[in-house]
Amino acid sequence: MGEDIRLAAVVALAQGMAAAHGSREAWRAAAAGACRALGGSFAALSVWERELGRLRVLVNVGDRAAGEEEFPEGEAYPVHQFPEITEFLHERWAGGGEPNAWVETAEGPAAGGRPGYVHQRVAALRRRGRGSCVVAPIVLNGRAWGELYVARPAGAPVFGREDADFATVLAAVVAAGIAQAERLEEARRLAYTDALTGLANRRAVDARLDEAVDRHKRDGAVVSLVVCDLNGLKRVNDTRGHAVGDRLLERFGSVLSLCGAMLPGALAARLGGDEFCLLAVGPSADDVVRAADELCRRAGELELGEGVACGVASTADPIGPVRSARRLFRLADAAQYRAKAERAQRPVVAGRGGPDDPVVRLADAAPSGSTAERRTFRGREP
Repeated sequence: MGEDIRLAAVVALAQGMAAAHGSREAWRAAAAGACRALGGSFAALSVWERELGRLRVLVNVGDRAAGEEEFPEGEAYPVHQFPEITEFLHERWAGGGEPNAWVETAEGPAAGGRPGYVHQRVAALRRRGRGSCVVAPIVLNGRAWGELYVARPAGAPVFGREDADFATVLAAVVAAGIAQAERLEEARRLAYTDALTGLANRRAVDARLDEAVDRHKRDGAVVSLVVCDLNGLKRVNDTRGHAVGDRLLERFGSVLSLCGAMLPGALAARLGGDEFCLLAVGPSADDVVRAADELCRRAGELELGEGVACGVASTADPIGPVRSARRLFRLADAAQYRAKAERAQRPVVAGRGGPDDPVVRLADAAPSGSTAERRTFRGREP
């Protein structure tokens, strides 16, 4: 492969990773780009999990063998099966001198390979009908992060020393792309996370609720929203200080997260101040009400505070058509407002108050500029 072609391959790999949205896309772009650059038929990107002593496969691309999934959930290998890399795991490379790639073949180490090790990879090559592979350690922040693996089928030209050297270059490009992807992922996480409680924030709920209502309109998925107002926070702040108030918020956040775990896939969030919510897509309205009931019970047992006012609105209840996130939030917020006014110890559920439900009437009659209106989401109107 000429220098110009290899340079173009490096650029294509870097561009592919830069264009990725999220870590999974970046992993796929890294493996696919390296596979093309090295003329392979299969590639995998794996991460070393030191605390678990294993190599975990993040992505497989190309001609996958039986049992090889693109994004495997449980494909991992104990580190003792790969003694050729254990020497890297606790080393640091502060100023260069990073480990080089090497080649294995179905017949054993190739020229420039790493003789003297247990050849788990050799057995895997034979089992999967591959003739050779090149393995390139990936170093991130001066420490071994994982590895890039590219293979060719049996009968294809075997990788050589030049290929291994090129794989070392590609691994450095992949490392830079992974670092960038992780920085962007962290920035996204911070943008959608409440700093105090670690729950999702208002922005995250806005986005998720819009998507949920779109899904409800498209295929009838049940969407339920629980809006909570933590009672007594102002008293705690005024009498015991904001540090104690923050502790109350953190403890309630933990309770909310625990109760949210009763609903598969539910999003637990702090909207701001003493306002929290749970957003569930899929579980039945009765399941959501049970989780909200448990939330009220546990909140009442907190050492600080005075329990929680909790309102629930679900598309599975008789609340009328829900064509926007704004309407569902209005209903849940109106139910929460009624729970607070009545000092209810259990959640108030929109639509369950009979033919002329006062919560539904309150939500539908909320004028522009009212408390309920000001607190609604940015959801699109019908």
